[in-house]
Amino acid sequence: MIISPCISICKTDPATGFCYGCGRNNEEKKIWKLENTTDEWKQENIKIIKKRLTGWQLESFEESYTYKIENGISLFKKNLKK
Repeated sequence: MIISPCISICKTDPATGFCYGCGRNNEEKKIWKLENTTDEWKQENIKIIKKRLTGWQLESFEESYTYKIENGISLFKKNLKK
């Protein structure tokens, strides 16, 4: 199972249409939720969104997504619980 790249920073850049947190557009977010979306598509989508993000956005995404994979919760949600 491929974990969703959502890191709970759900705000869309009006200029690009990409989420500031995960780098996906609204269509990609919908596809992730479909029952018949393949793991291959999801893996490819993660590669694509990582190419969209740069600098601090990419670093923040990598750190939070890795934490989410390892702990089941994004860093943002973890910090809300404190």
